Amino acid sequence: MKKYLLLIVFAAITGMVNAQQDPQFTNWMFDRISFNPAAAGMDRLHCLTVFHRDQWDGFNGDPKTYLLNYNGYLQVGYNKSQLLGVGLSAYTEVLGKETNNVVRLAGAYHKNLGASTLSVGVHLGMVNKSLGAKWNPIDQGDATIPTAAVSSMALDANIGVMLYQPGKYYAGLSATHLPAANLYDVNVKLARHYYLMGGYEYPLDGTDITLRANALVKTSLKSKMSADLNVNALWNNMVWGGLSFRPGDAIAPMLGFQTCKTSQVNKTTEMTNCFKIGYSYDITTSDIKDYSAGSHEIFLSACLGINKLPLRMKYSNPRFL
Repeated sequence: MKKYLLLIVFAAITGMVNAQQDPQFTNWMFDRISFNPAAAGMDRLHCLTVFHRDQWDGFNGDPKTYLLNYNGYLQVGYNKSQLLGVGLSAYTEVLGKETNNVVRLAGAYHKNLGASTLSVGVHLGMVNKSLGAKWNPIDQGDATIPTAAVSSMALDANIGVMLYQPGKYYAGLSATHLPAANLYDVNVKLARHYYLMGGYEYPLDGTDITLRANALVKTSLKSKMSADLNVNALWNNMVWGGLSFRPGDAIAPMLGFQTCKTSQVNKTTEMTNCFKIGYSYDITTSDIKDYSAGSHEIFLSACLGINKLPLRMKYSNPRFL
């Protein structure tokens, strides 16, 4: 019970109560569509991704987050020359007697700018917050503590832009919870959040190693700014390992494995199958380090791509018919 009370107090002090803070993921660079809809379609693949995060293990009622994403694309217009990204993001976050559910549909338009691409995207969906019953109030009769389970739902919307070059770099800016909806039944007003992110890949000459750097800065403008900094090394396009750092919060070693195979289906079509699995462990460095056993996070991703092969022109000389 003591650890549960410490968790609630710490969350309230740091402004990280779920009503005011989007879910946090250490492996966010593999989940950009959740907070920036412009990321939909960036990889030119159809991907299903699942995340599970167990945060601040060791507390009673510690936050647990479950995430499911679909990320894909459509080719439209004359000669299929226009690219539209499509996606679905749904997550459930549980903190003690509080549960948050969010479902969003994503759409993004991609415009080629020479070697780079500019993407603009939107999210539309719903957010739901519920509070359970059977609380143990310190002050009996406190009117702010619900005596029965309550729930509230509202419309939600995000917007984002992204500039990227596949396999080279990306940079994005996004805003979540644009309506800043009031969830009256649970006495909560959602706060807008703003994200600035970027990443770069640098292949090391003469080796099978690619260094990948990623940075994410986020704020609600009503609480202090936080940052996620990550560097990892990908070997032979198959195995990666690295380290993430959130100043004032955690240091997180991470590792993962991926495989991607392309095979020709027929004379005009080829198929690509990819699989990724990653794990990270957050070592808590904040004031609750003596009470938290750290945070565990794992994700799985399966992707499929179907591409049309260019037509090959054949010529024959009638003299040899």
